Amino acid sequence: MKRRRIFLIRHGETPSNAKRVFQIPETPLSDRGRLQAAALAERLGGEPIERVIASDYERAAHTGRLVAGAAGVELELEPLLRERNFGDLRGRAYADVDGDPFRDGYAPPGGESWADFHGRADRAWSELVDRLAGATGDVALVTHGLVCRAFVDRCFEAGDWLHAAPPGGLAFANTSVTIVGAEAPFAVERVGCVEHLEAAGLAPASRDAALA
Repeated sequence: MKRRRIFLIRHGETPSNAKRVFQIPETPLSDRGRLQAAALAERLGGEPIERVIASDYERAAHTGRLVAGAAGVELELEPLLRERNFGDLRGRAYADVDGDPFRDGYAPPGGESWADFHGRADRAWSELVDRLAGATGDVALVTHGLVCRAFVDRCFEAGDWLHAAPPGGLAFANTSVTIVGAEAPFAVERVGCVEHLEAAGLAPASRDAALA
């Protein structure tokens, strides 16, 4: 019997990603992001995906709809999979914020501290484990860059992947796929795979893509 897997996916590119701007929930995919999402859906269309669950932010929901359509299932939306809330920074360019807004201990005004965000990510994963307990096929989770990183760092058995991570940590490009075993200890099999983007000529220019 084939081992069940979880496909952890970051949404497609948006105009704000390209401009390195903190995004609002309604930010749509860019033309490039839609092409990325289509390439992702084509890649996963042959997999035995039973459920597709996405953040309800438009960039993730749009990506999730394409994956769900390719899998022949209904998309499920989950607010706990939303990106970290950067509060009053939303709509501002990274470069216009004093210091590093991603640094440890930084709490954006009107938004989530790292502790709050990590607590939500932990809660999201715990609730997903309960919801997916009866699944018999693979599952796709469509979310955001910082959520992908939090799950791999905090909720999965990442082992050598974390030890081999480059300075700055593991990278999760737009529509990258991280593959995880669907049973405890949720061992990571692959991180941030972009084979579908490379095949379509849509690979990211660098690993330093906008995260949020």
